[in-house]
Amino acid sequence: MVRLIQITDTHLGRGKAHFNENWEPLAAWIAAETADLIIHSGDISVDGADVEDDFLFCRELMGDIAAPMLVIPGNHDVGEPKNPHQPVNAERLARWNRYFGADHWVKDIEDWRLLGFDSMIFSSGLPEEEAQFRWLEKQMAEAAGRRIAWFSHQPLFINSWNDADNGYWSVKVEPRARLHALVEHFDVGLIASGHLHLSHDFTLDDIQFVWCPSAAFVVGPEMQPPLGGEKLLGAVSYMFSGRDVTFERIHLPQLKEMWIDDVVAEVYPPR
Repeated sequence: MVRLIQITDTHLGRGKAHFNENWEPLAAWIAAETADLIIHSGDISVDGADVEDDFLFCRELMGDIAAPMLVIPGNHDVGEPKNPHQPVNAERLARWNRYFGADHWVKDIEDWRLLGFDSMIFSSGLPEEEAQFRWLEKQMAEAAGRRIAWFSHQPLFINSWNDADNGYWSVKVEPRARLHALVEHFDVGLIASGHLHLSHDFTLDDIQFVWCPSAAFVVGPEMQPPLGGEKLLGAVSYMFSGRDVTFERIHLPQLKEMWIDDVVAEVYPPR
């Protein structure tokens, strides 16, 4: 059996330190849980997309974690496709790679192949987007009978594979269709994401979908439409055993409840 903890959307930064106080209790909880592996599903930083010191600061803090950690970038880390203020581009991706390694990775545990990929390059038109799709298909084709679990920053959709464009909140329609085609061809059993600052799970077409809650802040109704899920701070714990996986969405009351609405003009990169 392998115990895995997913954390997400920590939004840490040395200069904009609004959410840093939640890191110490989160790190203490992770240490007490003695997990075999930690996955951080993006927005590790407040503004690493523009402030390199945010990445240095985050990497220093990640040294508190004894268990191995795999990370993927979020929009605050590498920008968004075609965003006029912080477009994802080669420079931002290279900065991420210098501090945290490749923006996509593969890890085999039990009878599962875990694949983390960079949802922020979907719809970007960058050469890295097509290269990642080729890499993803290759890793799935070579999984040697293992079940597949995906970890991304953005959820692939909100309600179903046939969603219209959900804008900021999920992967765009065209790359989603390509991902759906892969799901239909291979044995994908789990798709986990962050980004929404909501705690939620559901099953669709025998696939377990999990939205990991943020460890930093929640979002009020004026900034976020109704998407489902609970506005809680926490993490997700998974247990992989053979070809099975169980999970628990965990609310951590030791994290201070903060609302981005109260400080958005101070800390949120424009979009």
